[in-house]
Amino acid sequence: MIVILNGTSSSGKTSILKSLQNSSESIYLEFGIDKFIFMLPKKYLNTSLWLEVMGAADKAGPVGIDLIKTMHKSAQYLNEQGVHLVLDHILIEDIWKQHIDEIFPKTNVFLFGIYCPLEILEERERTREDRTLGQAKKQFDIVHKNISYDEIIDTSKASPTESAQFILRYVATQQPKWKIVK
Repeated sequence: MIVILNGTSSSGKTSILKSLQNSSESIYLEFGIDKFIFMLPKKYLNTSLWLEVMGAADKAGPVGIDLIKTMHKSAQYLNEQGVHLVLDHILIEDIWKQHIDEIFPKTNVFLFGIYCPLEILEERERTREDRTLGQAKKQFDIVHKNISYDEIIDTSKASPTESAQFILRYVATQQPKWKIVK
């Protein structure tokens, strides 16, 4: 099974992921966009090469496009081997959305929109030392565009633990219904 959590930076995806791992009787591996990006050589973290990876946070560069498609294929392979994953994602590119739609089976892959009002996202960015200010605002209008989710979770109203428990109940009792709207 794959649980995809899609939302802007600072929306609460990683906190939900950790709670889901701690709450589930099944083993879910943490998998996601940050894990793959930070496998790149450190030189890509400087400004000029970073543009080839994630551009200005709302559009990926050519390295980022290919890297995330490789992440999807890796997740697909692990899924085929029976490994459960929680995929922490920021779907800012339509090509990534289409790729997910093409390669992931609709039988055991669930897609959750992780939402939070912009003013709360911006406050979270200011209070956390590991965030780039303005990222969430740049991603806010595009990350959920053209996606019909299994469910949307508002992290301003539900804690990470409550969100994880909701997801676990959902995947245990429902069939995936998400789709990419073209």
